[in-house]
Amino acid sequence: MELEEIHEKTIEAGKILKTVKEEVKPLVKPGVKLLEVAEFVENRIRELGGEPAFPCNISINSDAAHFTPKKGDTREFNEGDIVKLDIGAHIEGIIADTAITIDLGDNDDLVKASENALKRAIEEIHAGVDTAVIGRVIESEIREFGFRPVVNLTGHGLLPYIAHAPPSILNYGTERGVKLEEGMVIAIEPFATDGAGKVGERGETEIFSLKAIRPVRMKKAKALLKEIEKYKTLPFAKRWLENASDIVIGQLVRAGVLRGYPVLTEIAKGLVSQAEHTVIVEEDGARIVT
Repeated sequence: MELEEIHEKTIEAGKILKTVKEEVKPLVKPGVKLLEVAEFVENRIRELGGEPAFPCNISINSDAAHFTPKKGDTREFNEGDIVKLDIGAHIEGIIADTAITIDLGDNDDLVKASENALKRAIEEIHAGVDTAVIGRVIESEIREFGFRPVVNLTGHGLLPYIAHAPPSILNYGTERGVKLEEGMVIAIEPFATDGAGKVGERGETEIFSLKAIRPVRMKKAKALLKEIEKYKTLPFAKRWLENASDIVIGQLVRAGVLRGYPVLTEIAKGLVSQAEHTVIVEEDGARIVT
């Protein structure tokens, strides 16, 4: 696929996400089920002509990434929650990725820390800029608000059917990174926290992706893999599958066929905010598509 066509489809996917972001915001309120919001996002992306690039991530309070509700989930938003919605759409594998934080409590500064860091980071982008500069700006802005960047979550490149591709764009300052090139499609993704500034895994895993195609003997495993094939290398939710069973999925993970994405949570139980845009790197700036 030519670069021009990739950019066109990225912009198209971005337009879908802009619409979905605005429509979903009023739905995130106390008493509403998380599953209702996730299904709204995913179905709306399809209605608007795209496909979800990954399951709708709804990470609340200390959770930072990789939470999506399970089938039949009855959990609801609560008063005081700080809610991260991370959503992606693709057109024929060409991905746009964006995230917002919706505050149901009293965390204005924490939300602004990641939003302002995103804004300032994008202002630094142009062909030839070193990603180390972007990381320094993100860290500086977050610390200006009195918070810490989450150091082991990053921005990233976007490639066909690959939602997390090089280069990694750190959320803190380093001496040297990678030079951005004109035409690159990247996601800038600051996370701010009042905790320790690092995430670790917790047990819940509802998101998976195909890691390697290997022969499997079990009839149920074969049926499941046939169902998964359409997602190619993109992440999918267990609740999307008709033939999902924890036993079969567990066997496929252990066999190296599937990769699981456990929920990532702040190690000191700090609250986390997130902001993200997909941009196209231009000669003298960045085009925001989401």
